[in-house]
Amino acid sequence: MWKRNLKSYDYPLAAVFCILCLFGLMMIFSASSVMAVQRWGLESGYFYDKQKIHILMAFIAFGVVSFFPYQRLRAKRFQQWMLAGMFGMLLLLFAFGHVSNNAQSWFQIGARSIQPSEFAKLVVILYMAAIFSKKQKNINSLNNSIAPPVIMLFSICFLVALQPDFGTAAIIFAIGLTIVLTSGIKMKKLVRFMLLIGVFSLFLSPLFFWQKDEILSEERMGRLTSYLDPFKYEQGDGYHLVNSYLAIGSGGLTGRGLGQSVQKLGYLPEPHTDFIMAIIAEELGILGVIFAIGGILFIVLHGLRIAVKSPDSFGSMLAVGVSSMIGIQAFINLGGMSGVIPITGVPLPFISYGGSSLLLLSISLGILANISMQSKYEKKL
Repeated sequence: MWKRNLKSYDYPLAAVFCILCLFGLMMIFSASSVMAVQRWGLESGYFYDKQKIHILMAFIAFGVVSFFPYQRLRAKRFQQWMLAGMFGMLLLLFAFGHVSNNAQSWFQIGARSIQPSEFAKLVVILYMAAIFSKKQKNINSLNNSIAPPVIMLFSICFLVALQPDFGTAAIIFAIGLTIVLTSGIKMKKLVRFMLLIGVFSLFLSPLFFWQKDEILSEERMGRLTSYLDPFKYEQGDGYHLVNSYLAIGSGGLTGRGLGQSVQKLGYLPEPHTDFIMAIIAEELGILGVIFAIGGILFIVLHGLRIAVKSPDSFGSMLAVGVSSMIGIQAFINLGGMSGVIPITGVPLPFISYGGSSLLLLSISLGILANISMQSKYEKKL
């Protein structure tokens, strides 16, 4: 069995995943070494050392999950425990969650933190792929196929938005919507689905009034106004974006050189997380940006190719969900740091600093690798 699996293994996917993680580790050290000392009085390699552990855990998770048969993730008992655990963790956040950046989104365990909303993305993918693959015969029955996943999707988005983390809630909703659009549902039923979304949105309207001060806070409104004209608010809310532009513009074709960024010296507030691509552009130039975006684009397109070749609808929708999650998150990060969309604080997949995000991505890619492996094996039969 091991010989069969190794022959069918998706080595290109694994190789690009490892290369992006190691590239990200190199850039995290370059981007965070000065900031760690200046801002927090830590060792220069503090974030680098922590990310090394995150990457080691990610590689182990990817390797283990890639050999775990993805069909077992469709089991009813697993789905029940998965949903119960996810909702339980999201609810416990309100009592025991750690507050950071004005959001109660983390469990603090010693020196480490876990963000449940990151894993909620994968839960949505697994659940909705299982539901729509099981009900392909009556996919266009509104009551039997659409209502339960819509209720689940809105419930998770609602709990994440209450933290408040509207950016992650929007990503989770977009992932769920992508799976629905690729499930084979007819346009007529899709219109009904959108109407059902509108109805559920009415139930969420009290959230706006409850969290009005947070939703319309000076900080959030400042992000919107600075996005429209960052140089007008250069010393205020536009500070992040203006310095991101300076980093990108000064890089040229080949960059200033690895470790030679000026903007990371206290000018760009989050150089190792949200704005790591700006540091890549400054130090490695357009060639470095093409390398990073090219790797992420390869994984997204390769995932969609796996979806097309999947031996069953469950694997196909899982692959679509994972690919869309990576693509959506990358677009939001790159769009924010380049001024295409407002800044939302979403990390760049595989490259930005962060343990929860990287672990989620490694598990998701492990599932993708297993789908690819089984597709290749069945093709050889």
